[in-house]
Amino acid sequence: MTAAWNSPTPPLFLILFFPFLIQLLPMAAHCQSVIPCQSIIAAGGVENMLAAQDYQRHSSGDAQLLRRMCKFDSIYQLGDSIADTGNRIIENSLGTLCSQFPYGETYFNEPTGRCSNGLLMIDYVEICGGDRGSTRSMDLTLLKGLEAGLPFLNPYLKNDSDFSNGVNFAVGGATALPTSVLAAIGVISPSTSSSLDVQLDWMSSFFNTTGRARELKDALFVVGEIGGNDFNFAFLGAKKTIEEAKSFVPDVIQVINDAVRRVIKYGARRVVVPGNFPIGCLPVYLTAVKINNRTATYDEFNCLKDLNDFAEYFNERLQHAIKELRNENPDTVILYADYYNAFQWLFRNALFLGFDPSL
Repeated sequence: MTAAWNSPTPPLFLILFFPFLIQLLPMAAHCQSVIPCQSIIAAGGVENMLAAQDYQRHSSGDAQLLRRMCKFDSIYQLGDSIADTGNRIIENSLGTLCSQFPYGETYFNEPTGRCSNGLLMIDYVEICGGDRGSTRSMDLTLLKGLEAGLPFLNPYLKNDSDFSNGVNFAVGGATALPTSVLAAIGVISPSTSSSLDVQLDWMSSFFNTTGRARELKDALFVVGEIGGNDFNFAFLGAKKTIEEAKSFVPDVIQVINDAVRRVIKYGARRVVVPGNFPIGCLPVYLTAVKINNRTATYDEFNCLKDLNDFAEYFNERLQHAIKELRNENPDTVILYADYYNAFQWLFRNALFLGFDPSL
């Protein structure tokens, strides 16, 4: 996605991301219990009363055992600016919006190419999902002293990087469909031509060069979020209607499916496929779309209902496709990451989290 994502303080961001982590950590074959994985997250510093209570009901020994069972030793990320840790600014020598402040100011003290003022979701997955260190020592209000989890992923295009714990292939502004395919239907990708197929080619080249494909049993592959920009550029740039955008939803789903099949051929055994956000809640759409009949157009959270309905339409079809992929690949764990409802959870609990719901 191209819109700026100014992440909240780390504990609040993990509360937003909490439903996804609950799904993610039980991916190992013997790690099936939700509550112990909640205790792991609570030990990591999530300021959530229920999670903290769960942790208190489990011994630290149980938490450490579950954490070892849930670990992964490397992460391979495909996607767009939701996950890009620097490829976009390396691609564009003239710089991008995310190559200047306020991006990077709250953690790195300088822009790194992350389209966030702090850390990204994949950064927190690395913190919580690595196989080193103790989660009990993790204080997410003092992240600079962090000694647990995996190192942050280096961008693929950064020369001479350490890729021993995985690679980030995501590029800010990337689309699922090739830019030539989008152009044929009147949708222009203004940011980058490094669409999902290009990123997969990078991944193939990396595995062929390093021979790393033989060592992926404990790796995590994240395919997305991707596809959001296909529709962002359609709605905001090409002024496509929702019905017109729906016409190429099957094509976007197909290329995501093909990407999952491709990483499985590389050796992936644990794959996460995120869905789209409730895009009708994003400021870029709320600002751009002028609607007079507020009650007919806006939902209970003052988000644009038609756009959120479209996001749900896309997500439902993506989930159906993932079910088919599971049937095809019974030995591979393939999870759908529900970004939509994780985001909505923040709205439903705004008062509890200290926000003014009237804003």
